[in-house]
Amino acid sequence: MEDRAIDGPAGPLNIRIYWPPTDDAAPPVVVFFHGGGFVVGDLDTHDGTCRQHAVGASAVVVSVEYRLAPEHPYPAAIEDAWAAVQWVAEHGSEIGADASRLAVAGDSAGGNISAVIAQRSRDNAGPPILFQLLWYPATLWDSSLPSFTENAGAPVLDSAAVAAFSRYYAGEIDLFNPPPGMAPGRAANLADLPAAYIGVAGHDPLRDDGTRYGELLAAAGVPVEVHNAETMVHAYLGYAGVVPAATDAMDRGVAALRAALH
Repeated sequence: MEDRAIDGPAGPLNIRIYWPPTDDAAPPVVVFFHGGGFVVGDLDTHDGTCRQHAVGASAVVVSVEYRLAPEHPYPAAIEDAWAAVQWVAEHGSEIGADASRLAVAGDSAGGNISAVIAQRSRDNAGPPILFQLLWYPATLWDSSLPSFTENAGAPVLDSAAVAAFSRYYAGEIDLFNPPPGMAPGRAANLADLPAAYIGVAGHDPLRDDGTRYGELLAAAGVPVEVHNAETMVHAYLGYAGVVPAATDAMDRGVAALRAALH
């Protein structure tokens, strides 16, 4: 593991690189974006999760400490993420990775960022992304979905927290009509995106958001698997290795990531 600072759009951008225990001379690489509602979280909060992804997928993992709201509202996080993915694509050999086998992954806010970056890369002839691993992402900003009512008082993340994080992140953006760069599920064209695995949790306001994005991707011809960890709450990756159902859910998604990259 190594911490580095790379050139970001607003100055130095901190990343943390994890190397897997493997005989592969140049393993594939995953750029990981942490969760935290775009407001909290950093390299340390998701250190264990990134290690689990590196080992489970036999891949180099590059975790990105993007700028946070409300001090840095949308699109600061996206611009940082885009810079990081481009850096990884250009410096694969330098970090001992095969950047031709590149994936994006993230949980919650990081799942949103991953989905946005996959679209941006497609639309801007960016680095080819093979796979997107989206853990309980926010993609639509549609609070009329049933899970928002059903899980309004859910543990870890309730509907009030979703509303607060959204307001911090949006800045001047109209939350009733967010652009696709903020709400990737609202993009006019979802064809030709990387294959996706979307993990959602039964007791999560965002459950139906992730499920719906999977349906939209599938309708556009994108290979996608959606898994609902029915007994789990938002942010269940944090319980992987402790709670068996969380471990199983994480292992399933990481196995899909590994299969796509190898």
